[in-house]
Amino acid sequence: MGEQALIEHIRNTFYSRSKAVALGIGDDCAILRPRRNHEILVTTDFSLEDRHFRRDLHPAASVGHRCLARGLSDLAAMGATPLAAFLSLALPAHMLQTQAGRRWVDDFFSGLRSLALQHDTILAGGDTSESPADFILADIVLIGSAPIGRSLRRSGARSGDLLYITGSLGGAHAELAALLASNRPSRSTTSSLHPHLYPQPRLAVGSTLLRRNLATAAIDLSDGLSTDLTHLCESSHLRAELDASAIPLHPLTQKLPPQEALHSALHGGEDYELLFAVPSTTPIPRSIAGTPITRIGTLARQNKNKPLITLIHPTKATTELKPAGWQHFSR
Repeated sequence: MGEQALIEHIRNTFYSRSKAVALGIGDDCAILRPRRNHEILVTTDFSLEDRHFRRDLHPAASVGHRCLARGLSDLAAMGATPLAAFLSLALPAHMLQTQAGRRWVDDFFSGLRSLALQHDTILAGGDTSESPADFILADIVLIGSAPIGRSLRRSGARSGDLLYITGSLGGAHAELAALLASNRPSRSTTSSLHPHLYPQPRLAVGSTLLRRNLATAAIDLSDGLSTDLTHLCESSHLRAELDASAIPLHPLTQKLPPQEALHSALHGGEDYELLFAVPSTTPIPRSIAGTPITRIGTLARQNKNKPLITLIHPTKATTELKPAGWQHFSR
């Protein structure tokens, strides 16, 4: 299988009709048609072998799923509706020449396509290349739309707003730690019990928050609660107080010592849940689109005598919570 055969294979696998995609794979450019009075949102994410996944441990379907989920989660955080995806994929030269390599590629696209179908996301184009080394590199671009001037941002929160999150935290970090400790390939399939291998972007929640005008600001939890909340506080020029006992822990953290479980929830990252701010007078249901919603803290005006984020422990003691999630180039 050469490059043209691979492109044709991708085109046949992902062929679909969409009102938003007037022209997809096959020409020099795709043509998109956003709805009237909507604007375009664009996000991009790398998936790099030995940085975001390991070929010897992660199922290829998980790699494809995670590749798309990262971008979909960004759209969810802004309340956007996906229009199309564009994938640039670089593969080692030998992969398409062996049965095992072609199977890996097929499974990668199977995982990506399965999630794409769930969220009506069309793969409308991209690029393929031979990677310069024995590594797989995938860059996904997601295009979404939202009503003009309505998309959720990190900068819109106000003093007195309450902080909420979707789902539970720490599961992705706990599953990754277990996977690395076992040093054996996972055979897990798509399930909410596998938050690292198959994270579920909260698009329905984000859309509801925007449509019902519930949230003043939002961000997805990709780098860890401590880091992403810092981003939201800095963008909105506020400080936060977090209730440690209110943070919902994923079932996979229940086997961990309490402090280790809390550390996973605060700093682990890759949970791809939504963190959002809501006016204190706005009632929020316990679940949105079938996803549990939990209040975890409050926002207030910045004070030079108080830290940006204060963590309130069950004993009522308080400590400063510094960002300790993932950050590239920090080591």
